[in-house]
Amino acid sequence: MTVEHLPRRTALSLIIAATTVCAALLAGCSDSKPAAGPAMGPLPVTVLEVQPQRVPSSVEVMAQTEGARETEVRARVAGILVKRLYQEGETVKAGQPLFQIDRSTYEIALADAKAKAEQTGREMNRLKGLIEAKAISQKEYDDASSNNAIAQTALRQAELNLSWTTVTAPVGGTTGRAAKSEGNLITAGADSLLTSIYQSNPIWVRFSLGDSDLAKLAGGRVTEKNVSGVEMILANGSVYPKKGKLNFLASNIDTTLGTQQLRAEFDNGDNQLLPGQFVRVRLLTGEREGMFLVPQSAVVQTEQGAIVMLAGEGDKVAPRPVQTAEWRGKDWVITGGLKAGDKVIIDNLMKLRPGAPVAPHPPAVPGAEPAAKPAPKA
Repeated sequence: MTVEHLPRRTALSLIIAATTVCAALLAGCSDSKPAAGPAMGPLPVTVLEVQPQRVPSSVEVMAQTEGARETEVRARVAGILVKRLYQEGETVKAGQPLFQIDRSTYEIALADAKAKAEQTGREMNRLKGLIEAKAISQKEYDDASSNNAIAQTALRQAELNLSWTTVTAPVGGTTGRAAKSEGNLITAGADSLLTSIYQSNPIWVRFSLGDSDLAKLAGGRVTEKNVSGVEMILANGSVYPKKGKLNFLASNIDTTLGTQQLRAEFDNGDNQLLPGQFVRVRLLTGEREGMFLVPQSAVVQTEQGAIVMLAGEGDKVAPRPVQTAEWRGKDWVITGGLKAGDKVIIDNLMKLRPGAPVAPHPPAVPGAEPAAKPAPKA
């Protein structure tokens, strides 16, 4: 039975009761408050208490390695290339066979030259007895002697041509890519290049310094007095263990690029370096006092410049603008903006806000046991 079929008094009572229940429910909801989350404590951060120190001053630029001697291997005779006798990129010794050119033509030429040389030799020997008996003129003997000398020279040239069909390494070193393939016609002219050999010990490193780099040096130029050493930084960021030395310094500035060309030499006895690698060269130019080293990850680059986050007074986050120089390994060299004892925050930088409280702790010592957590109170 619906409400409209109930007596009027009964229906009105039901509506009033329902309205009262809803009002009570609404009042209960309006009085209740959402449960508050747990209070957040200071953010734990690792801080590095920096101190001024002596840091080597340097200029660091991009560079590329090259062989100390790059020798072209060229064919001396023409012919069809029959076989390549080495593996591209392997290390070869001086005199090691690299290519074989077809020998057949030169074997025939050698046999012909040998026959002619034997014939002229016999003729000269025959006329030698006659000239002693004065049975022939001196001119006849001289002509025979000259013909024999010419034939002997042609024989020697034929022997050389045959030997040159086997192209050998003129020096020891690392081989490059073969410029010709089997079946190609090799000429003895401008197109005779077959491959190149690179001597990689010592290894040379070629680089250049621009105006901004030269301005960091005393007198604005590179000299033996203001460069105390040369270091190489490999692609993985590690420093090459062997020191280098400058072995070439251009006496003029490249008018096209506005740079000064330089070259350094490094020992490469273990063949760790290959020609053509891109590396970085660091010219050591002395030492600077009062510098600070800060991990690269702790320096934030902004539109206004570089800043670091400090755990300041009351253990609250305090941004600090700094002046940076170059990298030293995994650290920035900071030339200004810090003072002794500043606590630089080196992690959780994305969560930091100026003025926010933090719980600083020193960096963990490698190999040390982690600090034990305090036991909960009973």
